[in-house]
Amino acid sequence: MKKIVYLLTLFIVAACQTTVEAPKSDNGEPEGPHTSAEWKIWAYSTAAPSFIAAECTVVDVDGTVLREGTNGWTAMAANPRGPADPENGWKDPHEAMPMVGDAQSMKWAMAYMSGEVPQLDFDGYSYMFHGDMGEDNTKHFVLNKEDAAEGQWIESGAHIMLFPKDPASLDGFTTDFNSGGPYVMFKGTGYDHLMIPVEGYYDYQAKK
Repeated sequence: MKKIVYLLTLFIVAACQTTVEAPKSDNGEPEGPHTSAEWKIWAYSTAAPSFIAAECTVVDVDGTVLREGTNGWTAMAANPRGPADPENGWKDPHEAMPMVGDAQSMKWAMAYMSGEVPQLDFDGYSYMFHGDMGEDNTKHFVLNKEDAAEGQWIESGAHIMLFPKDPASLDGFTTDFNSGGPYVMFKGTGYDHLMIPVEGYYDYQAKK
């Protein structure tokens, strides 16, 4: 009888230990500080599908190449605000707002940050599967919801972007980000581009 009680006790203890064990992450996030090259490479590159992420170049905010790629795509953090906690790095990939783009989209991004009109050879594409921290859909470089035009603030979840060689090619698309379909951001500014929502787009701001 004592042996049975002993074995039963061991079984209960083992069961309790199993139920309180924390689930392990399966998203591939590396352990360690978010300031490490390893974490940044993971955070930035996973803004794209794995078959692009695996071979893309990864560039840090200061221009340092964290990893040389081979497929012509480049991953980088796109949040001009910088980390809320610079000492410890980005809180998560969403705060970093990483984009993974082809050569034409990188040309567009460089022109945008320099205040110049993008001059593309053909349409460019980029992925932002970690979303962004929010934009005024009608005006660029608005970084706070309080400064946005009424009803025009959108904090995006996962999406793809098309950067047109000719902004007029987007004239047939809506600017309504609650439509659920592709819509134009920054229409008429010279930085017009098409936002293409994918699964998870409304994770940070509910669709109205």
